Amino acid sequence: MQAGYNIFMPMIEILTFGLVILSTIILVGGWLRPDLVAILVMVILGVTRLVTPEQAFAGFSGETVITLLAISIIAEALLKTGISTKLGKWMKNLAGSNERRSILVIALAGAILSLFMNNIAAMAVLLPAAMGLSRSSRIPPSRILMPLAFGVIAGGMATLFTTSNLIASASLAEAGFKPFGILEFLPIGLPVVLITALYLYLFSGKLLPQRNPANQVEAYHQARDELLRVYQLEPSLWEVLVLPGSGMAGISIKEGDWRRKVRLTVIAVTRHGKFFPSPASDFMIKEQDILLTQGIPDLANFEYHGLRLHNEKPLPSGLMDEESSLAEIALSPHSNFEGKTLRNIRFREKCNLSVLSMWRSGQPVHIGFADMPLKMGDGLLVQGSRSSMDILAKEKDFIFLEEDLEDISHPRKARLAAVISLVTLAVGLTGWYPVSLVALAGAVLLILTGCLKLDEAYTSINLKAIFLIAGFWPLSTAITSSGLGHQLVVTFLNLTTRSSPLLVAALLLFVTMILTNIMAGQAAAPIILAPIGLAIARSTGLDPRMILMTIALGCSLAFLTPLGHPVNVIIMGSGGYAYRDFLKIGAPLTLVLFVVILLGLHLFWGL
Repeated sequence: MQAGYNIFMPMIEILTFGLVILSTIILVGGWLRPDLVAILVMVILGVTRLVTPEQAFAGFSGETVITLLAISIIAEALLKTGISTKLGKWMKNLAGSNERRSILVIALAGAILSLFMNNIAAMAVLLPAAMGLSRSSRIPPSRILMPLAFGVIAGGMATLFTTSNLIASASLAEAGFKPFGILEFLPIGLPVVLITALYLYLFSGKLLPQRNPANQVEAYHQARDELLRVYQLEPSLWEVLVLPGSGMAGISIKEGDWRRKVRLTVIAVTRHGKFFPSPASDFMIKEQDILLTQGIPDLANFEYHGLRLHNEKPLPSGLMDEESSLAEIALSPHSNFEGKTLRNIRFREKCNLSVLSMWRSGQPVHIGFADMPLKMGDGLLVQGSRSSMDILAKEKDFIFLEEDLEDISHPRKARLAAVISLVTLAVGLTGWYPVSLVALAGAVLLILTGCLKLDEAYTSINLKAIFLIAGFWPLSTAITSSGLGHQLVVTFLNLTTRSSPLLVAALLLFVTMILTNIMAGQAAAPIILAPIGLAIARSTGLDPRMILMTIALGCSLAFLTPLGHPVNVIIMGSGGYAYRDFLKIGAPLTLVLFVVILLGLHLFWGL
């Protein structure tokens, strides 16, 4: 700010502080999507001139955004060339059917993969493998998914590639300090990974919930022959005969509006002995067709619409043949469809798949789910052709909880992709060039060599994460330039008068951890706290890189609530977890890691 504006500093501080509090409340309350909140914050900061236009848009060209973009492309190349699939198979072979060994292997696999890519990308790669391990070993998903999530989060603490670590590093560079190198987190992060894996291995038997479809119908990711039973779908299957003169004949399935008129979904048609599985929404219904439907029929309207129930109860096997199949899908962490209904997004018309049932809050929902806003953790049982499922598997809005839908489109490029990725990592470790430039160069090289198509690279980029970071970035600038950061630091130091540097770091680590677990603060928390941390360093004489390291690691202590990290949200529905499960398992782990981090800061950063 210019000197002439000093008279307005108190008001500027109040406005900035109010914006911080308001955005935090909205994020915690979940009233608006986080990326929309970030964009609103950016616009408000620019319109009120709390930051200049250049500062408002600086986040889009920042190293954090470029690095995340490049990492997403590299991760997609590893998936498309089959390297990630081989890792999943190796994990299954190593784990065998022993539950404790499976938990250890899954936690370590998640940690290892998240060393080299963004946590969400690592989870998306390993989740199908973990579900396959659950099916083959008969270990309930509730026993292995939380170890996978916690392993991924812990592994992200050991290298630069986690979102909060990247933001902390970029904040250092913007303030004129040396940014973090790729392995500067390793001395503290590696013990964190090992202790997390050991904790899960030793105490998982007592702490992880034992939820199995045999006694509680909630661990629903099983083999296909069990999906129908777990979703309790068989009682809702009906064969319906279209009588001569029926008003539902001579029109398409979509025009018939079967859900609204008779509360049924058409999932197959038999006509003159020929079976049509997964008919598209424009499929024409004719007289004498026998329809395989799902729902709870409104029998009072059957006669009016010229319909009649078939005498025999249909077999569930009619849902699957060589052309048609069943699969489970769940919303991805940054899905565009969260908060929208299946009817709003015209799921059947666009995807050519029928949604047979929804899984929510531990129970299947057969009726009315088409008009229910989709939430993270919901499961959808879909039926349709394998080609339609292959197409949907390429989209980023849903995660398939199946392994046979992996899309390995460039298997012959696997070795080349591995070499390029390893060389990229090696060059990044040297520090000769900024990590963002090295990662982007590696991503471009993967595209040029055919390991990934350009269109595939575009679809791998998570625009929501980019807008979330870039939108909140000018808030960090406003906190510093308005003087708010200085005032918060003065308040903080008054509370810690004559305190040791260790206590200052402990309080900062605690505040960061709490903020992360209530507002999913992988981006917002470090952006808000980074300028405050730098101001604390200036006021106390502590190493600013140590302070930013504390904030970055605190943002990864996200084990207490499902809101702490997107990977927790992903596994919450799949494993049938409740909030108390995260607190029960995450609280002891958080306490131990809190001490480990402080000890690491003392040993390696001279705290």
